Amino acid sequence: MQKGVIDTGTPRNVLGHVISGAIASAVVSGTINYKKAKEAKISSNEAIKDTVKKTTQGAIATGTAIATANYLGQQGGFLKAMTALSIGMAGIYAVEVIDDKLNEKYETLAYEEDEIKTLKEEDYE
Repeated sequence: MQKGVIDTGTPRNVLGHVISGAIASAVVSGTINYKKAKEAKISSNEAIKDTVKKTTQGAIATGTAIATANYLGQQGGFLKAMTALSIGMAGIYAVEVIDDKLNEKYETLAYEEDEIKTLKEEDYE
């Protein structure tokens, strides 16, 4: 294999690093969220949800970094590297959008539950 502009060494296994990134992110975010939940700053459900989200994003970011570095080490791999980087950024952005949409849905459901509860209480007055 011809060397690219940057010598990034032997190409690394992207899937293996995705798994490593997920584990590392789970350890970091899980520990931080456990502390927050224990101090009653967030609920256990919020802690779990945030840990899953950050674990997913960490896996995507790590896989993206390895794939991008692999392509930068190849002759003429700059465009492939930028494509890998863009796909990774899109993946992390997608996780954020999905999280926002789920939060909106849960807030709507909670609001509707409160409205139904209020209406039922009015029936008994």
